[in-house]
Amino acid sequence: MLTTRVYARKHVPDLKTLQRTCDVNYMALMKLLPQGSVVGDSVSVGISEQVLFVLKVLEIAPYTWHVSIEQCTAGLPSFMRMKIKVRIYHDARMAEVCASQQILTLRSSYHYPNTKMHHRNEKEQVNLFLAEWLKCCLQHGFSTVKQI
Repeated sequence: MLTTRVYARKHVPDLKTLQRTCDVNYMALMKLLPQGSVVGDSVSVGISEQVLFVLKVLEIAPYTWHVSIEQCTAGLPSFMRMKIKVRIYHDARMAEVCASQQILTLRSSYHYPNTKMHHRNEKEQVNLFLAEWLKCCLQHGFSTVKQI
């Protein structure tokens, strides 16, 4: 009996598309985060009465910030709440997701299938999700409140 193995080609990220997405994410995040932020500052963005997101500055270096974005929706189990970490590069004017949900470090591509069932283009997908989420916040967010 002959068995045929099918090997999926390794995913090659589209760097132009990823860079464009990270550029858009940077501009949107800069509209939500105050310019003079310090470590520990946070901003709350409400989308509806029940849906609230908190953006928190975790780390500031001369050219980079690390920011967490977490959904704070009452009654929703924690594993279903959005939680990501974003690295903001001020010199390149880009913002990319560096951690998402239970993925502590995102790779540019994954072999598929894999034990964690990540998409081949997981990093691209998460950055596109961030772009859509930021667009929603800027269009429909009813309040932003700086918390110290």
